[in-house]
Amino acid sequence: MVFLVSKPSGDVEGARPDFCSQFLGSLPLAMANGEDDDHQFGVLLYYKYAQIPDLDDLVSFYKSNCISLGLVGRVRLASQGVNVTVCGKLCSLKSHIAVMKLNSLFDGTDFKLASCHQPMNDVVARECGFTSLSVRVVQELVTLRSNPVMKLPEITEAGTHLSAAEFHSVLGSAGLLSDEKKRIHSKDVVLLDARNLYETRVGKFKTPNIETLDPEIRQYSDLSCWIDDNSEKLRGKQILMYCTGGIRCEMASAYIKSKGSEFQNVFQLYGGIQRYLEQFPNGGFFSGKNFVFDHRISVGSSTEDIIGTCLNCGDPFDDYSSRCRCKYCRMLVLVCDNCQKKNTLYVCELCRKNGKDGGPISQFQSTKLEVVSQQSDHEIGSQQLPWSNGKVCRSPRKLRVLCLHGFRQNASSFKGRTASLAKKLKTMVEFVYVDAPHELSFIYHPRDRETCVTSSVQPNCPPPVEHCKKKFAWLIAEDITGKGSETKWEVADAVFDPLQYQKQTDGFEESFAYLKTVFSEKGPFDGILGFSQGAAMTAAVCLRKMSVKGAVDVRFAVVCSGFPLQIPELEHGVISCPSLHIFGSDQGNDRQIANKMSRDLASCFDAGCSVIIEHDSGHIIPTRPPYIDEIKAFLQRFL
Repeated sequence: MVFLVSKPSGDVEGARPDFCSQFLGSLPLAMANGEDDDHQFGVLLYYKYAQIPDLDDLVSFYKSNCISLGLVGRVRLASQGVNVTVCGKLCSLKSHIAVMKLNSLFDGTDFKLASCHQPMNDVVARECGFTSLSVRVVQELVTLRSNPVMKLPEITEAGTHLSAAEFHSVLGSAGLLSDEKKRIHSKDVVLLDARNLYETRVGKFKTPNIETLDPEIRQYSDLSCWIDDNSEKLRGKQILMYCTGGIRCEMASAYIKSKGSEFQNVFQLYGGIQRYLEQFPNGGFFSGKNFVFDHRISVGSSTEDIIGTCLNCGDPFDDYSSRCRCKYCRMLVLVCDNCQKKNTLYVCELCRKNGKDGGPISQFQSTKLEVVSQQSDHEIGSQQLPWSNGKVCRSPRKLRVLCLHGFRQNASSFKGRTASLAKKLKTMVEFVYVDAPHELSFIYHPRDRETCVTSSVQPNCPPPVEHCKKKFAWLIAEDITGKGSETKWEVADAVFDPLQYQKQTDGFEESFAYLKTVFSEKGPFDGILGFSQGAAMTAAVCLRKMSVKGAVDVRFAVVCSGFPLQIPELEHGVISCPSLHIFGSDQGNDRQIANKMSRDLASCFDAGCSVIIEHDSGHIIPTRPPYIDEIKAFLQRFL
């Protein structure tokens, strides 16, 4: 592959635009006010799905070309194509387009170029990544996969493109012409918004005769799960899709079609809302503003309708420039100027639906602007935060993992047992430990007098309970009840039974209800880790999480030395959560949980998105090589 590097006319080599403020507005290029291109600024968006023969070559080209033209922004490259949003002087952007068109790889690419005013809010520019050039190689151009081991659909199976005029015509006639040119009644047509919830709150298509589906997702990677859960709303329908610029619909439409013969009539707005508003400046069927991921924040039609409302007071408001965020999940929220003056913390509508309240949080969490820097070797320039005193901020977010201890343990003891693991994963993971809800009595095996002759321990005299740490369980035997404040010592009725876990079948519903509260008060969590009985509970949580719709939500599970619970759902369903299974091999010296039981539990998970690590270290989580390297490799996929 050969790329030609062209320099723009004028003295712009190595120059960088003066981004000192937020864009006041944006106009299609045809509506530019006539200023000379050497002084007018603009934004360029384009994507292209195509097999890239040499990613390193393409990385070098983008770095060289964009630096020479003084462009800043985001360039994302993958084996299946490119996704680019860059900003600079119009003459530089046009030069970049001209060079791209010289390569046949970009034949048919829709280059969306819009002129704009200079920015006036440097905070927004920094958060959006438009103070420097970032060229990064990624797994996906847009992340559709809810888990990194899910198989992606073939992009060649994407939905049929409809131009802005065709899309408008379909909405206006409340019907759709299928391949057989047969008009379909509007009840058989659905309009699917492929964007995130905060985008839809400032602008959306409104059609009175067509059902509109708003998935209300926090991020694009949640869309595939929504499609899975709501497939009946799509089955047999003529599906119209739209997003900001078109790229998210490409992969999402292919994913819908991959579900079978009853999901084949999928159509998408080519060029997205941006091209639609250029075709219909008065908005057409689109109301409000088009949210964009650059300094402009949003772009409206000539009517400037406001459909957004303040999260707190409900007054009309659609300006995200303050970058207010939910204190729990960090999603953008709309908060009007008056409500911001009250200096309150905010909880988004999704977190409210899941039972989260407006209680106090730490100063770190309450910061309105949280910039996460995970720059790769291909990223050019550095981002300096207003409070960083000129230092570059490099504090990538860690994975938050909820840890469930084993039987007759507690959060404190399990934290000690996993101290080595936590230390070796300290740059990747934050572990959160909780006690199980069922409190157990202390048990002891009394010594006879002969064995106590030379011992300072008196027979049948265990230490006072107030000197002992309480023990808990997720599941208990039928003849055991939680002891609450009456915790006491009891004499063991038998020697240790390695198969005791098979009798611990009660208490699951109480434990699951308790965990829903934990997720509400201490979440969100990226993953859940369980050990022994905690691993069995972890599997059950992953199985149930789809039925509770967000009350318990994780992206992955780490299941250590577990066994399958005897619950009806596990007998008929497969757990479709990405999972890492760690347990002793046949000769692994695990005297607590047999290898076969852990294998049976692993078989309950979808084999296509699970990883198994067998070791020879007994009833523990091993942290020596090569096991720790395999654990890190699994977790790294979710960062």
